[in-house]
Amino acid sequence: MKKLTLVVPFLALLAAPGYKIVNTYSHDRNAFTQGLLYHEGFLYEATGIEGKSSVRKVDLVTGKVLQRVDLPSAYFGEGLVLWKDKLIQLTWKSKIGFVYDRATFKQIRTFNYSREGWGITQDGKRLIMSDGSSTLYFWDPETFKEIGHLDVADKGQPVPELNELEYVRGEIYANVWRTERIARISPSTGHVLGWIDLSGLLTPAERATTDVLNGIAYDAKQNRLFITGKNWPKLFEIQTTGK
Repeated sequence: MKKLTLVVPFLALLAAPGYKIVNTYSHDRNAFTQGLLYHEGFLYEATGIEGKSSVRKVDLVTGKVLQRVDLPSAYFGEGLVLWKDKLIQLTWKSKIGFVYDRATFKQIRTFNYSREGWGITQDGKRLIMSDGSSTLYFWDPETFKEIGHLDVADKGQPVPELNELEYVRGEIYANVWRTERIARISPSTGHVLGWIDLSGLLTPAERATTDVLNGIAYDAKQNRLFITGKNWPKLFEIQTTGK
């Protein structure tokens, strides 16, 4: 049986410039995290790698996987978003998305899109997806047709490799691949409003055996922000400490 780690409180502990850790939770080290979201007390997580890609419902406190559906081995799973009662998962290079019933995890349909799939979130009206470039794309959430795009720049310089996305308090949060930073993006202008520096979340020993930071989930009702990474042993609830 897998050993489970209970919640460890770190209230008011300053961890590094940009954030402080509120709580630390267990996270499945076998989860190559590609998409993460919070809904009604649970985390929903999409994982990648051909033959290992899945969508999971996860107990926040214990990290236990409560429900799971696996993708066919040919697909590399990517971002995940909840729209109404449906979970929508992207794939990397296959240009195909999967739609599941949130309650049962039964596959409802598939759909196609024209570029690589990386991250996806929604703002209550549109889906917002990334393809690893400095551009975000808006989709109609019912038809999955592209209805607009947003070029992202920081002080006039494009910000490439935008990855996992989350819509947080009217801003788009984006992991930037191969960095320890999250960009806070204006959904109207594409300007980077600020950066969250998340260096130091893992110890050097933990970091040496894990992959990149990737995974942002937001609990809007309680204003809680959750962060993890690919094959990380921990998931963190954090508070940002600067703008």
